[in-house]
Amino acid sequence: MKKIEAIIKPFKLDDVREALSDINIAGMTVTEVKGFGRQKGHTELYRGAEYAIDFLPKVKLDIVVTDEQVDDCIQAIIDTAQTGRIGDGKIFVYDVERAIRIRTGEENEEAI
Repeated sequence: MKKIEAIIKPFKLDDVREALSDINIAGMTVTEVKGFGRQKGHTELYRGAEYAIDFLPKVKLDIVVTDEQVDDCIQAIIDTAQTGRIGDGKIFVYDVERAIRIRTGEENEEAI
């Protein structure tokens, strides 16, 4: 099993969710986060004054999938979240040693 952590632009969330649903990935955790990458934010103009926006709003998706679903999941996220502009986000993949569904006690792939 793998955990896929994707940081994407907030307005792409619904598109990504639909794309993942289309490939039978049903569960995910979504967190509103703020951050910056290489660009270190940007500046904006408000009432004639320029100010720095250091942390940009993003959405973090945490998805646990079987090993067979990893590549399809990553490709679905890339295909729907990519705008070609700075700040599209990142995807990280981690190993998951064990998963347990609290309600039923099911473990590992049966739990996801």
